[in-house]
Amino acid sequence: MTHFIWQNGKMKPYDEAKTHVMTHALHYGTGVFEGIRAYELINSETAILALSEHLDRLFASANALAMTIPYNKSQLIDASIQLIKANKFKECYIRPLAYYGKPPTSGVRVMPALDTPVEVIIACYAMGNYLPDKPIHVKISDVIRLHPNSTNVGAKICGHYINSLQALLEIRGTKYGEVIMLDYEGNISEGSSDNIFLVKNGTIYTPPTGGILKGITRGITMQLISD
Repeated sequence: MTHFIWQNGKMKPYDEAKTHVMTHALHYGTGVFEGIRAYELINSETAILALSEHLDRLFASANALAMTIPYNKSQLIDASIQLIKANKFKECYIRPLAYYGKPPTSGVRVMPALDTPVEVIIACYAMGNYLPDKPIHVKISDVIRLHPNSTNVGAKICGHYINSLQALLEIRGTKYGEVIMLDYEGNISEGSSDNIFLVKNGTIYTPPTGGILKGITRGITMQLISD
């Protein structure tokens, strides 16, 4: 059970970590995030998978929204470690999230005002396997992946995941456990929130970057394959 969330530099009890209903990101999806796994090792220590690389991408994603995160990488690394300890987790999923907060004045502008605050939270919670440890039915979605000329598809932006949600709604209540999204040219792109690898005749294939999220785990997998 999660007991604490790190919010804007402070460790807060879970139920006290709150944000305002007029938060810009709530209305326009102007947030960036990461999904990071921490695993218990055979010596009972906890290891965080590619924490540094994930946070590098968090800052790169923030740049795509002209967002300045008010904490440096070292501070977020330390906050992540302390949060895991405070919640007494051995294994968990870690969710850093930076977002435009409540603007100083009301308005309907999608562009946040220059003095709109940037808020940062880190949450962690227990999570099992993303997909079951058995074969699943997969459907080619009628919803295509975001066009690379319409947004920065390499940034992990909150609003992008409406695209994934629309694809997943197609299979809700069906036998399918995941979707494969095609790009605007009809090529395989990625899953709803996962990169895709295909093994055929002993050769491993994966879609190129440019129209997909350049996954951290994807990069690790490719390095293991090349080794």
